[in-house]
Amino acid sequence: MTRLRALVALVALIVAGGLVAVIPATSASAAACSASWQASAVYWGDAQVSHNGRNYRAKWWTQNEAPPGTTGVWEDLGACGGGTTPPTGGTCSYPNWTAGTWYATGAIVRYTNGLYYIAEHDNPGYDPIVSTWYWEPYTCGGQPPTTPPTNPGGFVVTEAQFNQMFPGRNSFYTYSGLVAALSAYPAFARSGSATVQRQEAAAFLANVYHETGGLVHIVEQNTANYPHYCDPGQPYGCPAGQAAYYGRGPIQLSWNFNYNAAGNALNLPLLTNPWLVQTDAAVAWKTGIWYWMTQNGPGTMTAHNAMVNGAGFGQTIRSINGSIECNGGNPAQVQSRVTRYQQFVGILGVSAGANLYC
Repeated sequence: MTRLRALVALVALIVAGGLVAVIPATSASAAACSASWQASAVYWGDAQVSHNGRNYRAKWWTQNEAPPGTTGVWEDLGACGGGTTPPTGGTCSYPNWTAGTWYATGAIVRYTNGLYYIAEHDNPGYDPIVSTWYWEPYTCGGQPPTTPPTNPGGFVVTEAQFNQMFPGRNSFYTYSGLVAALSAYPAFARSGSATVQRQEAAAFLANVYHETGGLVHIVEQNTANYPHYCDPGQPYGCPAGQAAYYGRGPIQLSWNFNYNAAGNALNLPLLTNPWLVQTDAAVAWKTGIWYWMTQNGPGTMTAHNAMVNGAGFGQTIRSINGSIECNGGNPAQVQSRVTRYQQFVGILGVSAGANLYC
């Protein structure tokens, strides 16, 4: 009892003197951070990682989805190593996205639509709505989650992605014209898995890029070749003129027999009016898709079948210009097509697959 009275007296003395002794409550410090999440790593169920100052546990197999992700695969285990909880209310203060600025994985930005996005992979300032490979919607300040854009016609390439692929394109090559042309061949970029569909779209557009200098050229630039594209041995001849069947459109359709075949398939008067391919964007895109879907060219299969059946991008090159470029004919041109294809599958968020060369 004497000791208790002495302790009470001591506390009273401290308070009277203006000094308050505060004994800190025992609290758990932030947990140690697990190994940092890596985009290329495969994580199985119960694997733990850290990302942006927080620990996460994988609920099932996952790869390439940065925590916290959007599929629910990552369970948030809380802050680690002194990290803080991401804001869930109030005003967000993340910087505005700027084109051309390098963003590392985990960077959060405010896009021009007022919504927030988190970088899933390092990128040199790609548009946040272009691809979920590079950016994912990020809930910030109580805002609703971002709704992914709906693609017209169900096409696997959004208009933003298309514009990123062809930043310097000729205004003739419209995205709406491309979407309108899809009805001619419904199986184009709609066959197989979601990955295969995106690979086919990327392969087609990569070859288109190469053939047109990035969708810049509508017609063949070497006018000296124009008279050469009439085969007088065909029963229908060249009713539009000897020099009328030069290369036009995204695949640079040429020769009177190709105009005749494409016109018959598409129910268009291309043999007598080949100029439609350079004046109507939808017609131009249709001729490109017609060749892609139906013609073996110098190859042994259509470019469509090459992508859908797993033969690989290299066989699309062979079908388009294999007699000149493949088998060592022009490796620089082949590499140009392959490099563009690798860039485009990256934009669409899928792998390039095997057999890239011919």
